[in-house]
Amino acid sequence: MVTLSRKFSTATSDSLTYISLKQFSQNPQKSTPFYQIQQQQLEHLKSQIVTTLDGCKNLTQIKQVHARILLSDLEQSCYVLAKLIRTLIKLNFPVDPYPRSIFNRVKYPNPFLYNALIRGYLIEERLNESIELYSLMRKEGAGPLSFTFAALFKACGAKMNMSLGRQIHGQTILVGGFDEDLHVGNSMIDMYIKCGFLEFGRKVFDEMPKRDVISWTELISAYAKTGNMESAGELFDGLPVKDMVAWTVMVSGFAQNAKPREAIMVFEKMQESGVETDEITLLGVISACAQLGAAKYADWIRDVAEKSEFGGKHSVVVGSALIDMYSKCGSVGDAYRVFQGMKERNVYSYSSMILGFAMHGRAHDAMKLFDEMVTTEIKPNRVTFIGVLTACSHAGMVEQGWQIFELMEKCYGIKPSADHYTCMVDLLGRAGRLQEAHELVKTMPIEPHGGMWGALLGACRIHKSPDIAAIAANHLFELEPYCIGNYVLLANVYASCGRWSDVSTVRKLMRARGLRKNPAFSWIESEKGMVHEFFSGDMTHPRSGEIKQALEDLLERLEAKGYQPHLSSVPYDVNDEDKRRILMTHSEKLALAFGLISTLPGSEIRIVKNVRICEDCHSVICGASQIMGREIVVRDIMRFHHFHDGICSCGNFW
Repeated sequence: MVTLSRKFSTATSDSLTYISLKQFSQNPQKSTPFYQIQQQQLEHLKSQIVTTLDGCKNLTQIKQVHARILLSDLEQSCYVLAKLIRTLIKLNFPVDPYPRSIFNRVKYPNPFLYNALIRGYLIEERLNESIELYSLMRKEGAGPLSFTFAALFKACGAKMNMSLGRQIHGQTILVGGFDEDLHVGNSMIDMYIKCGFLEFGRKVFDEMPKRDVISWTELISAYAKTGNMESAGELFDGLPVKDMVAWTVMVSGFAQNAKPREAIMVFEKMQESGVETDEITLLGVISACAQLGAAKYADWIRDVAEKSEFGGKHSVVVGSALIDMYSKCGSVGDAYRVFQGMKERNVYSYSSMILGFAMHGRAHDAMKLFDEMVTTEIKPNRVTFIGVLTACSHAGMVEQGWQIFELMEKCYGIKPSADHYTCMVDLLGRAGRLQEAHELVKTMPIEPHGGMWGALLGACRIHKSPDIAAIAANHLFELEPYCIGNYVLLANVYASCGRWSDVSTVRKLMRARGLRKNPAFSWIESEKGMVHEFFSGDMTHPRSGEIKQALEDLLERLEAKGYQPHLSSVPYDVNDEDKRRILMTHSEKLALAFGLISTLPGSEIRIVKNVRICEDCHSVICGASQIMGREIVVRDIMRFHHFHDGICSCGNFW
C-alpha cells in the first residue's frame, strides 16, 4: 500500500536519530534534549498509526498497518495494539486467532489492551473467555478499568447470569475505587434489573454518591415495566433535571399500564416544561388517548405531532398510530383524513384504517380499502386479514368472509392463525349459524384458545342459545378459570332464557372461586372537555336531579312512540317493576341524559362504556337520536355504534 509506506517513510529509527542530532548540533544550548525529541517523534508516529487504523475497511489494510507497527518496533506498544484489536473487532473479525495472537506477544499488557480483548469476547457472547481474561488480568497485577466492569455487567445482564453478576459486583468492592464510578454504578443497576432483581438495583442506586439522569431513568423504566407506577412516579418527582427520555418513560409507562389519564397529564406537564418530543413519546400519549377514547385530546395531540414534524405526513409510524387513535375516539372520518394525508403508507397504515372502518361498522369502506391495498406493492399481513374479517363479521357478510379467509393462504401464503379462526367463529355466530360455528371450532387444525370459545359464547348471548353456551363456557372455565367475564356472560345467557336456577348455579361458582363482577360504567365528555363517569345505579353526580328528570322526559317521549323496555336485559330474577327501575339507571342512559343537558342542542354526543351495551340501552339511544335530532356515538367493548335519525350503524347486529 503505497500511501501507507510514504506516510511512515520519514518515521524510522534512523531518521529520528538524524533529525535529533542535527537539531542538537545547530544549537546545543537551546535545542530540546535528544531523548525528548525522540519521544515526541515516537508519539507522533503512534498518532499517525491510530489515525490510519480509523480509516481501515478490510483485513488487507489492517495487515499493512500491522506490518508498519512491527517495522517501527511498536509491537509492545499497548496503546497502538489496543487500537489495532479494537479495529479488528469493529470490522467483525473473530477474536481468535488474530487479535488474541497480537495480545499474546505483548510481555506487559496494560488494562486498555486487556479491555479491548475482553470486549471482543463479550461481543461474541463468550462470557467464560472474558472472565478468564479478567482473572489473568488480576493475576498479572493489571488494574481493571471502569469500562471493564461496565462491559462485564452488561454481558451478565444479557445472559441473565445473576450469580456471576454478583461476583463481579464483589470485585468492584475488592479492587476498590469503583464505588463512586457513575458508569460502573449505572451498569450494575442495569444488570440487576435485567436479571429480575429490581430491589438490588434500587439498593445500588440508593447507595450511589453520584447519579445522573441515566441512573434515575433506568429505575423509573424498570418500575414502569413491572406496573409499579407509584414507585416510578416517586423517583421521577425526585429527578433534578428531567430530559425527554425520562418524560417519555413516564408517559409510556402509564399508557402501557392502562392509566391513560395519568399518561396524558404527564404529557401535558412535559409540554409545559418546554421539553421536545420524539416519535416514542408521541406513540405513548397517542396510545393513552386511544384507550381513553376522549376526542378532547385527539386534535391537540395531532397538532403537537405536526409541530414536532413527526405527524402523519412525516412519520408512517405516528401516522398509523393517529389513525388508530382517531378510530378509537369515535372519529373515523378524521382517521381517514390522516390516512389520506400520509406521504408514505405501509401495511400498518392500511391495516389500522381497515380495522378502524371495521369497528365503526363501515364494512364496505373496509373492503374497498382492502381492494385498493392489494393493487399496490404493499402486501397484506395477518393483522390486515383480521381487520377485513372483523368488518365482515360486524356486517353479517358471511360469504364474503369465507372468500377472504380462503384467499389468505391461497393467494398470500398466510396460514390462518387462531385469531383468524376466531374471526370466522364470530362471523358465523353473529349470523346465527351457531352449529356451523361450533363445528368449525371442533374441526379446525389448531387448538382453540379462549378467544375462540369466547366468540362462540358471545354469539349464544345474542341468539339466546343456552346449550351451546354451556359447552363454550365449560371450555372457558378450564382455559381461563379466573376470568370473571365468562361467568357473567353465561349467567346472562341463562337469564335471557329465564333459566334462573342455572343463573344461580353460575353465581355460586363465581363466589366459590372468589370472583367479583367488575361494575359497569360509562363516561362522556362535557362541552369543556371534562370527562364525567357514571356507574349503573349511581345517582351521586352533582346534577343527578337534572339527569333523572331528563331521562324520565326522554323515556316518556319514547313510550309515546311505542317503546317498550327490554326486560330480558336484566339478568336478575326480580319482578317487572324492579327490572324497569334497574334499566332506568344503566350507566349509558345516565351518560346520555347528562349529554343531553350539558351539550349544545344538535351537537354530537360521545359515550364510552366498559362492557357491551345492552339491548334496552341500544333501543333507547337509537330512539333518542331521532327524537332529539342528535348524532350519538357509543363505544362499547365490542365496537362503535353511530346512532343517527333512529338508525344505528351496526344495523342492530352487534
